[in-house]
Amino acid sequence: MHAPIFQVDAFATRRFAGNPAAVVLLQNFLEDAVMQDIAAENNLAETAFLVPTDGNYHIRWFTPTVEVPLCGHATLASAAVVMERLEPACTHVVFHSASGPLPVSKGGKGYIMDFPARFSEPISAPPGLAEALGVVPLEVFSHPLNYLALLDNADTVRALSPDLAAIARLDRTGVIVTAPGDKMYDFVSRYFAPAKGIPEDPVTGGAHCMLTPYWAKKLGKTDFHAFQASRRGGEVICRLKQDRVELEGSCAFYLEGEMEI
Repeated sequence: MHAPIFQVDAFATRRFAGNPAAVVLLQNFLEDAVMQDIAAENNLAETAFLVPTDGNYHIRWFTPTVEVPLCGHATLASAAVVMERLEPACTHVVFHSASGPLPVSKGGKGYIMDFPARFSEPISAPPGLAEALGVVPLEVFSHPLNYLALLDNADTVRALSPDLAAIARLDRTGVIVTAPGDKMYDFVSRYFAPAKGIPEDPVTGGAHCMLTPYWAKKLGKTDFHAFQASRRGGEVICRLKQDRVELEGSCAFYLEGEMEI
């Protein structure tokens, strides 16, 4: 069989920035092992698989090694594919997922995603975290999926060179590091998830679902201009809406074609 495939740089206003994601359009989901093989072949942080349903789409996301319950940048890329290529007149789409319905609309600087917020609790630093990061965090917060470590400033976040093998051994699938922003940003962050086959994710929607409520409580406001300070880097507009988070960003198309399975 053949299937359309797109590669899109998400949370980016130009190619070769932000976070690249593959988007594959199917009539029905393939066997899990086949979709996992496709994601491994693509060798990007995420591959999204879309299946049309009742005017919207079912969506699933795979890293090169595992399926994940939520992925922001690949959802953003999928919205761009739907609204710019598959249905150019469309301005709103709902992706049905393992994390519930995820509405995305055109607007602002690109597309606005409506995701569930990930609230976290303060904890003592778990064994091995400081050693893995190479720096002692000022605060540590926990969510069932990720740890969040507060560092002293944006320069420390940018310069961090963690022990990825040690991070992979922690009892969470990822570690977010963050600090107050510099330049025009309210906060900066980076995200490491080697246990999911992603040593460092360039720009991470799911991490900002945790970062947004964290910084809302810390700074006493709900709207943020954030920057994920990976090598590629990317800007994310974040808004806390009670138990939901709006994430806004742009996309740049890189590749469009057809794959053979």
